[in-house]
Amino acid sequence: MHHVILGAGPAGVIAAETIRKHRPDDRITVIGAEREPPYSRMAIPYLLAGNIPEAGTWLRHDREHFAQQRIEVMQARVTAVDAHARTVTLPSGDKLAFDRLLIATGALPVTPPVPGIDRPGVHPCWTLEDARHIMELARPGARVVQMGAGFIGCIIMEALAARGVELAVVEMADRMVPRMMGPVAGTMLKDWCLKKGVQVFTGTRVEEIAAASPLRVRLSDGQSLDADLVISATGVKPSIGFLEESGITCSAGILTDARMQTNVPGIYAAGDCAEAFDKITGRTMVSAIQPNAADQARIAGLNMAGLDAELSCVTYINVLDTLGLVSASFGDWAGAPGGQHAELTDREGLRHLSLRFKDDVMVGANAIGWTQHVGVLRGLVEGQVKLGAWKDRLLEDPTRIMEAYLDAAQAQGRWQGADDARRR
Repeated sequence: MHHVILGAGPAGVIAAETIRKHRPDDRITVIGAEREPPYSRMAIPYLLAGNIPEAGTWLRHDREHFAQQRIEVMQARVTAVDAHARTVTLPSGDKLAFDRLLIATGALPVTPPVPGIDRPGVHPCWTLEDARHIMELARPGARVVQMGAGFIGCIIMEALAARGVELAVVEMADRMVPRMMGPVAGTMLKDWCLKKGVQVFTGTRVEEIAAASPLRVRLSDGQSLDADLVISATGVKPSIGFLEESGITCSAGILTDARMQTNVPGIYAAGDCAEAFDKITGRTMVSAIQPNAADQARIAGLNMAGLDAELSCVTYINVLDTLGLVSASFGDWAGAPGGQHAELTDREGLRHLSLRFKDDVMVGANAIGWTQHVGVLRGLVEGQVKLGAWKDRLLEDPTRIMEAYLDAAQAQGRWQGADDARRR
């Protein structure tokens, strides 16, 4: 049997290794679009910050690993998939047949419609090639303008600050990390960054990047910024454009069931390109974080190998270190319709806790500075622990979250993350 995997990131590699473990004699081909060895994009900020060499981004540090596993790694960008004929088309026009297919092509950076976005000195920060260009320009004292202050943007910002650049961040939403944090938490992050010497413009767009030496970045509020480097970090989208007319159903991402199978038997999807079915909410969602990619890839690999496995949930959690201030977001942090809400904010102490409930279940949370409760918050949200009377106690005092978790989870035998919670 021939398993073809599109994408050489964490999802593709984990799926290939899972299949090999259970199907020692099957043929496995991984097709990656980049010329680099399989690597993790999440390691790029550590490379930019100077904490690791380029080889430190590689998913498997032994160059012979894939050969030893008898996993063929090809460098090509697949242009089409024919679900009926069971083939993928390569740039040469050649077709590669498969018995089972995994699409793990990840995401692509969104290019904002800004005049001058294609000028020299303007780069996304998504690939190792991008990182090389950025490191050439982001030298100590260089003036850097970054477009976007979302989750990925804040990670890039941290790495740039470590390089000693003069940094300005422009975010069109009214706060930082708007898809992760509510208004209070997002504003606290902005205030923190300003204190750390990073200019932050919220509710502001880049209108134009004008050709000059240095570049001239014109903002929607009328200001202009000089820049030696402009970085575009305005979000990503699933890399699924090549699937048009493939017969595979897509919405925001590639629609899958709990086994990570698409509408076509034998064709699976995992990672940032997948819109996976979440048993907890009963709906499909794209949650582009590496823990999801790893979980989904393992489930897909097991099913491709002939076993039967289902995804327990789509993890919706982000933990972010922004210049030393740790924040976290869990589940439906904005709240469910008709739900209740508890919030506690200490701006001077840099602590914020926001809990969201539907009936007596906590469905989401925002936290700043509450690092000791990360495991507890995740356990309550993902475990759907019924809090009973503890819900009302938390509405009065959300700091009792640890007591609520240990009491309610123990009573229901739901101890996922309890050991981690104690350690934290």
